[in-house]
Formats: sequence, structure tokens, C-alpha cells
Amino acid sequence: MTSPTFPEIKHLGKADYDSTFAAMRAFTDARTPDTRDQLWIVEHPPVYTLGLGADRGHLLAGASEIPVVQTDRGGEVTYHGPGQVVIYLLMDLRRNKPGGKLYARQFVHKIEQAIINVLQAYNLVGERVEGAPGIYMAGGDHQGAKIAALGLKVRGNGCTYHGLSLNVAMDLAPFSWINPCGYAGLETVDMRTVGAQAMLSDVQQQLAEELIRVLATNE
Repeated sequence: MTSPTFPEIKHLGKADYDSTFAAMRAFTDARTPDTRDQLWIVEHPPVYTLGLGADRGHLLAGASEIPVVQTDRGGEVTYHGPGQVVIYLLMDLRRNKPGGKLYARQFVHKIEQAIINVLQAYNLVGERVEGAPGIYMAGGDHQGAKIAALGLKVRGNGCTYHGLSLNVAMDLAPFSWINPCGYAGLETVDMRTVGAQAMLSDVQQQLAEELIRVLATNE
């Protein structure tokens, strides 16, 4: 096995969800113990994705205007669209890394911490909510609103795919046509709504680099 290396960042640009989903599975199927981990940065056209146990009843009036894709990640229904950072984490949690081997719960915690850290750089305070993966606004007019979502697939061999989304500057209307992550009436915001003006490309790169940093430490 090769010595630990940091994940490679790959910029996929704008790409449809179906082909990216297929590519993630193909990459993971073909992995060997020496395959370098990768972070895929992508921006999707409008799409709803369903987790393995998702209830289609959470798709509300208006949702029929947007394609729906069944996935193999955890979680309920979520929305991806332009103006949103999506990063897929194609990782092997069982290999030795600078911060040590990871368990799934630690992995989720580190991903959430990276999002919190990037929001803080824009003077936004995000927080975790017990039992509800993702990041929520910790104060202000939109306290409790969801700004980032998280959904992963961890195979039995410790290899992961799927990942996270962080809302930067979006048309938020499609979130009102679902119960986001299964929660009726949950407000969803983006960074622009809560007062942070940011370029999507800047946040994409910052979050990818922060993920690598946090994953490589014991914090």
C-alpha cells in the first residue's frame, strides 16, 4: 500500500447528476488499496435526489417540474442546483492518513466542521443539530434554517462516495417544493440570503481545501 497522500481535488465544472452518480460508483468499483482519494467539485442543473429510505411523500406541489433521481446515499430528499457548492468525497476510510483511520461518524463530524469553518470565514455562524445531518444557521433572522446538506454512501470496505452541498447564491424556490431532508416547513437559505456575498468558485476551492485540512488533523 502506498504511503498516505492528501486527496486530489478534481473540478468537474457543470455536470448532470446522473452521469456524475454513475462515475462515482465506477470510480469506487475500480479502486485498489493504492488508489488516491479524490474530492470532486461540481455544479448540477436542477435535480432532486432521494436517499435509500426516502419517502416520495416529501415531494410537494411544484416538485414535478424538476427531475427526481433515486440514489444509494443515506438521508431523505434534497435539492441540487446552480449556485450551490457540491463536493463528493471519494475516500477510503480504512487506510492510514495523517489524522489516523476514520470511522463513519468521525468522518461526518469532520465534514460538518469544515463547512462551519468556511462559513465562519464569511462571518456566518453555522451549527450542527443532533440527529439531523447538515449545517444550520445558529442565530439571526434565519436561526435554525438549513444552509448545507450531507449525504454519504459508505461501502463495507470503507470506501465512500456522495458528499455535501453548501448553498451559496441560488434560486431557493425549489426547496419550498419539498420537505428538505424530510422536515416539513424547514427553511433553507443560502449564503447570499444571510448576508454573505461570495463567488461560487471561491467557496468551492475554500471548502475543498478546508476539507483536506480538517481530514488530515485530529481536530
